[in-house]
Amino acid sequence: MFRPRGQLLRVLGLGFGLAVGVGGVIGGGILRAPGSALDHVPRPWLVLLLWALAGAQALLGANVVAEVMTSVPRSGGLFNVAERAFGNFGALLVGWSDWLINAASVAALSIAAAEFLIIIFPPLKPYVPSIGAAVALALLAVNWLGVREGKFAQIVTSSAKGVLLVGIVVLIVLFKPSRAMAPTPVAAVTFVGIIIAYQLIVAAYGGWTAPSYFAEEDMDPGKNIPRALFGSILTVAAIYLIMNAALLYALPIEIMRSAELPASLAIANIFGHLSLVIVAAIAVVTVLSCTNASVMIATRILHGLARDGFVPRQISRVNRGGTPDLALAATGALAVLLALTGRFETIFLVTGTLVVFVNTLIDAALFKLRWSEPDLPRPYQSRGYPWLPGLALILDFALVIAFLSADVRSAIYIIVAVCLCIPMTLIANVRRRDSTG
Repeated sequence: MFRPRGQLLRVLGLGFGLAVGVGGVIGGGILRAPGSALDHVPRPWLVLLLWALAGAQALLGANVVAEVMTSVPRSGGLFNVAERAFGNFGALLVGWSDWLINAASVAALSIAAAEFLIIIFPPLKPYVPSIGAAVALALLAVNWLGVREGKFAQIVTSSAKGVLLVGIVVLIVLFKPSRAMAPTPVAAVTFVGIIIAYQLIVAAYGGWTAPSYFAEEDMDPGKNIPRALFGSILTVAAIYLIMNAALLYALPIEIMRSAELPASLAIANIFGHLSLVIVAAIAVVTVLSCTNASVMIATRILHGLARDGFVPRQISRVNRGGTPDLALAATGALAVLLALTGRFETIFLVTGTLVVFVNTLIDAALFKLRWSEPDLPRPYQSRGYPWLPGLALILDFALVIAFLSADVRSAIYIIVAVCLCIPMTLIANVRRRDSTG
């Protein structure tokens, strides 16, 4: 009934890479984060600069990930690079953190989908956590069928949300609200405010590494992974900047700062009371696409960890559709439990910090592998080495320090993740030694 343990299907290409890259990044954040970021940094030019800087930082990171993941093109993504560079502890630290990031993202995005659904159907408000869990379960069921079904869902939802978001921008620009409002004083900009706003924006860019997790299922990873990484980041950055600029053009700062969905106010003069419902429906599509990508990524991470003996090898089983079904089930169980908490913002902020933490370790891994394995095949070599990868490392490390200083909860979660890796590494060492002995 099942394929041999660990066997994946090499059926993915550049189209899927771009779809999962765009789909893995653009979620409900672009419809919610503009107001939240502006609330912490009430200066339009500075907010736009932060969105642009986050995009540039993602490109610097892609320059690193493209090299290391085409050098070590294995299922599970970044932990394979960490293992090659830093051994078992590094592999578990990155793999465990990366899996938590994506499983938590499934939960957070499912909650966001539920919150957008209750805007359309207000009587459902008391059931947000349950609806969020149901959303996660529905996408898990689609992916359980097989990799081709997950691929189809990703391409369709990513394409749909790209068209819908561009459509919103066009409507905002063409039908700017005509009602003039008197300018109101805005709060001062603070360093902590800038850090928190950038943390929210970085979280909105989170997931840009998505194409690299499917290297073993890609028909030509050496070419497709770099193209998918850079192509999807540039697409996302363009959409984010255009959306923010359009909203700032249409709405006063104080209105945007207090709006949960600023886009609904920007098109209110076109659709009236239906504007909020329309934007919420678009948000549901964007969130579903992002959630599906996180489901697929988290499943590949856990599958890779199991296949390499870091967690029980039985979890590496792959069904006839090409899906690691037990890894999917474990991911789904954690995501559903987190979704039932209903705590979107807490999960969202913590994942943003963990993303930068993992990126810092991968930046360091590139330098380690260049030094320890100079002859390792590198289909893509980082541009501007060592300066651009060095800049990526410095920026990511600085952000980890800044985020931990501004957000104590994130610091606690990272410390817990690191501490859990110590006994997990000891257990994994024994398991792997027994399996080879």
